[in-house]
Amino acid sequence: MKSLGRILLAFSAILLAIGAWIHTSAFNKMSAAVAKSDLVPFAAKSLRILWLEDSVVLLVLAITFAVIAAWPSAATKLVIVLLALIPAATALLVYYFVGTFIAGHILLASAIAAILGGFQYPAANRR
Repeated sequence: MKSLGRILLAFSAILLAIGAWIHTSAFNKMSAAVAKSDLVPFAAKSLRILWLEDSVVLLVLAITFAVIAAWPSAATKLVIVLLALIPAATALLVYYFVGTFIAGHILLASAIAAILGGFQYPAANRR
């Protein structure tokens, strides 16, 4: 196992954890804006759930990439690249709906780092 792959996955994990923290820390501000809006209650509650759900997904991916970086036999190249598609797709959605925004940059950088790190891993685990 090449250490570059582990470093890239660890970097991706750090970026995702920072993104989760930033996103979660903005929840109260978003929630206050939703409370002042004229959204129907179902839409308002759904937005709050989706906001926190995104933070949870980022944190779970951060933990997953950190575990794989620490124990390379925990995943294969294919699994890592497939997992990296989550922040990559989310970044594309951010760019499409919001435009150039720091969240998209963090997600894209973490996805690229994870994909490049994943390419350093073997196609199959050797135990």
